[in-house]
Amino acid sequence: MTNNIYRDSLPTGIRSRMIDNGNGLNMHVLEAGEADKPAVLLLHGFPELAYSWRKVIPKLASAGYHVIAPDQRGYGLTTGWDGDYDGDLGKFRFLNLVRDTLGLLAAMDIDHVEGVVGHDFGSFAAANCALIRPDVFQSVALMSAPYAGPPPLKSDAPIVNIDAGLASLERPRKHYHRYYSTRDANTNMWRCRQGVHDFMRAYYHYKSADWAGNTPYQLGSWSADELAKLPTYYVMELDQGMAETAAAEMPTPDEIAACTWLPDEELRVYADTFGRTGFQGGLNWYRGRFVEAFTREQQVFAGCSIDVPACFISGKSDWGVYQNPGALEAMQNSACTDFHSCHLIDGAGHWVQQEQPDEVARLLLAFLAET
Repeated sequence: MTNNIYRDSLPTGIRSRMIDNGNGLNMHVLEAGEADKPAVLLLHGFPELAYSWRKVIPKLASAGYHVIAPDQRGYGLTTGWDGDYDGDLGKFRFLNLVRDTLGLLAAMDIDHVEGVVGHDFGSFAAANCALIRPDVFQSVALMSAPYAGPPPLKSDAPIVNIDAGLASLERPRKHYHRYYSTRDANTNMWRCRQGVHDFMRAYYHYKSADWAGNTPYQLGSWSADELAKLPTYYVMELDQGMAETAAAEMPTPDEIAACTWLPDEELRVYADTFGRTGFQGGLNWYRGRFVEAFTREQQVFAGCSIDVPACFISGKSDWGVYQNPGALEAMQNSACTDFHSCHLIDGAGHWVQQEQPDEVARLLLAFLAET
């Protein structure tokens, strides 16, 4: 059962239930469509929920798909995960996140899905699903975060200490991945002065097409000087947390009233949910990037590619497309051997499936039809 605000905010036709995934989680799942129809799995990112797919789910279901969107490990109404910073971080490594998804499908008696769709950090989860189990995940749509492939066993590229480089700039900066891995990040956002609701309003606004400064372009290299061109939601001021970073870009009352893609009653679902759980579950996904043992585990797949049909969808105003220089090209040229199309949608920033759900659904349905 969902809590009232989650349940009462769902579009007609979306069902909600809890499912034991056999991997320690009781997963909250939103779904629509008939169980005997071809399945499509939707994986959200940070700081999002299954609810982030609310505008896309009915459109895919109306086209004849059984659509499934879980609150992933660390998020929402899903339980069984450890939200303690000092807890077992190993449960959040990517191989176990794939196990979460496989367990969910098995519990639903689904042996394969026509497509797995991932947004933001969910893009990496979807990519790993398609990389590791192409028999189960028979096509993949990556959104907002390009996937450049698994980490290599060895690399001739010079090691760049990006943290030291950013900190030594004339305007000292830090990368948000590193910040999200710190002990203080959760408290900074969860117990922020402006409250979770206003924090999330500003954060969502800042990364959307509504913020006029989101005019992204390709960066020249993974270097401090180049990364410093990114907005402060990616490359932060050295002395600020994300709560302060977002507060500086709080939209005006008129801008909030004009935000039809995320009215306050829908934002309240996020604010109330993260206000209850905090952000540590989602932040643990970022922390795994800095654990050598987790990287070494992923190196088992070094040299492997995603060989099922793949596509990429993002907002034209989304800096996430370019935040990792070279990743977009690597995804199209080597990481995915059956890459179909790349779409950058007008009028959308990072939250593309919420900002422009009709176009996202149209593109997903066209991709699924051709695969």
